[in-house]
Amino acid sequence: MSEEDIGIVIGEAREEMEKSLRSLHVELQKVRTGRANPSLLDGVQVDYYGTPTALNQLANLSAPDPRLIVVSPFDKGALAGIEKAIQAAGLGLMPQNDGKIIRLPIPALTEERRRELVKQIKKTAEDHKIGVREARRGAVGMLKDLEADGSVPADDRRRAEKNVQDLTDRQIAKIDEMISRKEAEILEV
Repeated sequence: MSEEDIGIVIGEAREEMEKSLRSLHVELQKVRTGRANPSLLDGVQVDYYGTPTALNQLANLSAPDPRLIVVSPFDKGALAGIEKAIQAAGLGLMPQNDGKIIRLPIPALTEERRRELVKQIKKTAEDHKIGVREARRGAVGMLKDLEADGSVPADDRRRAEKNVQDLTDRQIAKIDEMISRKEAEILEV
């Protein structure tokens, strides 16, 4: 029974840590790097006949070159709404509407802006590391409770705590790797 309890605790901790990593991945995709990437528009909601709808469900998004995103709506009647939603999203992009498609030129980032973005992603990474550490703290607390209940011997608890710590270290290393890749991408001119 104790092995099963330990497995459940470690599984829950792993799930929480993975959730933190997935969330970081989504947030990093939203950070503009000076290179056109349709994922910059993820999360943009368009008022489509009174219903908030994801932009990627109303249009085909493509990046034909490194400095341009093209939005080709399936319904030409949605052009004005799409343009308004992109401006309201606060991405710093100026839509150019020609009546058929919307072009989004991606301005080059200044050196100062690149440094600000690096600081921003490092702060975001630290917030997600805190999430991983909280998952570890919760797992260790549950393991101590199991030992106090008499369900788990002290040796098994210590072994399980070491497994949780190893899992935490691996997840923190993954976060560091994701951030260093994104930092290199941002600083690349």
